[in-house]
Amino acid sequence: MSNLAIFDLDHTLLPLDSDYEWGQFICRIGAVNTEAFAKRNATFFAQYQDGTLDPVEYLEFAFGTLSGFPRAQLDAWHQQFMHEVIVPAIRPVALALVRQHQDAGDETLIITATNRFITAPIARAFGVANLIAAEAEHDDAGEFTGKSRGTPPFGAGKVTNLGLWLAATERQLDDFDTSYFYSDSQNDIPLLSLVTHPVATNPNALLAAHAHAQGWPTLDLFGVPAQ
Repeated sequence: MSNLAIFDLDHTLLPLDSDYEWGQFICRIGAVNTEAFAKRNATFFAQYQDGTLDPVEYLEFAFGTLSGFPRAQLDAWHQQFMHEVIVPAIRPVALALVRQHQDAGDETLIITATNRFITAPIARAFGVANLIAAEAEHDDAGEFTGKSRGTPPFGAGKVTNLGLWLAATERQLDDFDTSYFYSDSQNDIPLLSLVTHPVATNPNALLAAHAHAQGWPTLDLFGVPAQ
């Protein structure tokens, strides 16, 4: 079989957190109460960074916010968000890493705790068709209900969701000759520990220490080459 190259998104392929930046964006355009929203958004972001985030609580906050607006309005705002925030942040070196795997014939997948509404257009910008992301519940008209669906792909939840994604095509991770996972965060150690080639990418301090102890390669995608 071909190889599988899995990428985290925020602070891995992107030098920012798309979920946090979306929150900052809707504050800037006046869509939400800036002071209250920004304060809560910053709290969740800090919890994510130190590994204490309750993903269900956060998704209820994120999807509850989305449910307050018609989908057509959200889609228009997201186009603006892509143009103003995401596209300028996409670095050629990150695109080249993805292309390197694709040119080698590897199947590519982005797996992220950020929700699909925010990340699906970003995955397309990277040319990656396969995306595992937090899923929102929709009504029959396609509007957000404010609830989430399934297991959040956060921490060990990424392992669960990857297993479901593979099972849908009657595969498992061991079916691939080589499996890569690129991630920046200690939250992703469960999945990094399962692949044949874990790569600590732009790692935070906790992941950098773990990678060193395990002998995993590290990659500063926006600075120096892999070690």
